[in-house]
Amino acid sequence: MNRCITVLSVVAFILFSQGLATLIAAERPNILWIIAEDMGPELSCYGTPEVKTPTLDRLAEKGMLFKNAFTVTPVCSTSRSSFMTGMYAMSIDAHNHRSHREGTNPLPDGVRVITDWLRPAGYTTANIRKLTKDRKLSKFYKGTGKTDWNFTYPKGKKPFDVSDFDELKNKQPFYAQINFSETHRGGAWNTSHQHIDHQADPAKVKIPDYYPEHPVTRAVWAQYLNAVMAVDKKVAFILDLLKRDQLDKNTIVIFLGDHGRAMPRGKQWPYDSGLHIPLIVYWPENNSALPVPANYKRGEQSEQLISAIDLSATTLALAGVTKPEKMQGQVFLGSQSEPPRTYLFSGRDRGDETVFHIRTVRNKRYRYLRSKYPERPFLQINRYKEASYPIIGLLRHLHSEGKLTGPPLKLMAQSRPKEELYDLENDPWETKNLANSAEHQVTRKKLALALDKWMEQIDDKGRIPEDPAIPKFWDERSIRVYTKRLESRPDNWFEIDSALGPYKIQEKK
Repeated sequence: MNRCITVLSVVAFILFSQGLATLIAAERPNILWIIAEDMGPELSCYGTPEVKTPTLDRLAEKGMLFKNAFTVTPVCSTSRSSFMTGMYAMSIDAHNHRSHREGTNPLPDGVRVITDWLRPAGYTTANIRKLTKDRKLSKFYKGTGKTDWNFTYPKGKKPFDVSDFDELKNKQPFYAQINFSETHRGGAWNTSHQHIDHQADPAKVKIPDYYPEHPVTRAVWAQYLNAVMAVDKKVAFILDLLKRDQLDKNTIVIFLGDHGRAMPRGKQWPYDSGLHIPLIVYWPENNSALPVPANYKRGEQSEQLISAIDLSATTLALAGVTKPEKMQGQVFLGSQSEPPRTYLFSGRDRGDETVFHIRTVRNKRYRYLRSKYPERPFLQINRYKEASYPIIGLLRHLHSEGKLTGPPLKLMAQSRPKEELYDLENDPWETKNLANSAEHQVTRKKLALALDKWMEQIDDKGRIPEDPAIPKFWDERSIRVYTKRLESRPDNWFEIDSALGPYKIQEKK
C-alpha cells in the first residue's frame, strides 16, 4: 500500500512539474531576431522611394518602429561581436574586423553571448538555417547561420542548440535568430529580382549626394533595393511559419540590420550610412498572458536613440533575466527600462587590410568624428571593396578623367579631416563638415568631451595599436584572393546589361 502511494506521489509530482513547466513556458515569450546583413533603413516604412516592403511595413504598423537605431561598428564581425554580447567591441578587444581566429581571444570574465545568459533561464536557443523541407523552396527560403565573431567561443561548447525551424514549436520558450544575406553585396544582387513582384526603377531612386550622378550609380542602388525587397518576402515566409505552428501569439519578433548598406561610405565607414539600421519590434497582440511592456507603444515611430547593444540587454529583460552587471547595453522596454540615451558611440578600426582608427559620437542632431590617421586617404586600398563595389571603380574611373566635382570629388582626397561635425537635420548625407565652423564650436567641444569620457569609461582597446603582423597577414591574403578579380574589373563603367537581371554590371570576358 505504501509503495503504491509512493509511486502515485512520484507520478503526481512529475505531472505537476510538467504542468508547471508548461505553464511557465506559456507565460514566457519566445523571442525571434530576424537579422538582415548589410541593410540600412531603406524600407518603405522609413520613407525610401522605389522600394516596396509590405511585410515589414505591416510589422511596423502593428509593432514599434525605431527611427534612430545604430550599430556600434559598421562591419559584420565587429558589429555582431557587440550586439551578441551587449558590449562595445572596443571594450572586449573585438574591434578589428576579421581577427582573433586562432582561439587566442576569449571573452572577458562576466561577458557572454546572449544565448549563454538565456539558456540557464530555461530558453532553447537557435540559429536557424533550415526553414522548409521543400527542396525547391529551400533554395531561397533559408538562413545563413552566420555568427562571425571576433572572439573565441569556449572549446567543446555550442552557442546555439538547434538550427531547424520545425524544432522550435516543441522547445518553448525559445530565443532564435535567423540571418538573411540578400543585402550583403554578392550574387543575390543580380538574382533578387527573380523573387519579387516590383523592381526598383534606377531612374527614380534617390542616390546620396556623395555619389556621382551616373547610370552605374543608379543601377547599383536599384540592385540593392531589389535585395531589400527579397528580404521582405523572406520575412513574410517566416511570419507564416510562426502562424502555422501557432507561435504568432507568444513570439516577440525583432527585425534589424547587422550594420549599414554595402556601399562606398556605408559599410566599414562610421557615418550614419554605415551605422544606421532598421529596427522594428513586434509584441504579440491579444495575449493576456503577455502584457504589453512599459515604453512599448504599438504603431509608434520612436525617435529614441537606440544602440544595437541595447537589443541584448532588452531581450534578456523581456525574457525575465536581469541584465548582467558588466553588460553595457541599456534596456529600453519593460520594467527594467533605463533612461533614454543622450549619445550613441561608435567607431571603426582595421577592416581587412585597411587600418583606420575612427571614433564617433552622435546625438539626435549632430555627428562628431575623430580620426587618428588623417593623413590616410578616404579610399585607402581595400581590395574586397575595390573588387565588389562598382561605385568605387566608377569613382576612380571618373576621377582619372577629371569628371568628379562636389562631394564625390572629396571622396578621392589623399587625406581626411582629423575632426568632422555634421548637422544631420540639415545635412542628412553628411557632406558639409562643420568642425571648423565658429558657430558650431560649442557643439563640437561638447561632443568631443563626451567621446573622450566614453573611451576612458569603456577602456577602449583601440587606443593600443594592433600587432603590425596582423594587418600584414590580411594585406597578403587580400592580394592573393582579389588580384584576379580586380584585373577583371570593367574598364567601361557605362556598360550595364539589363538583360542579365536588373542592371548587372558588365565584366570583362
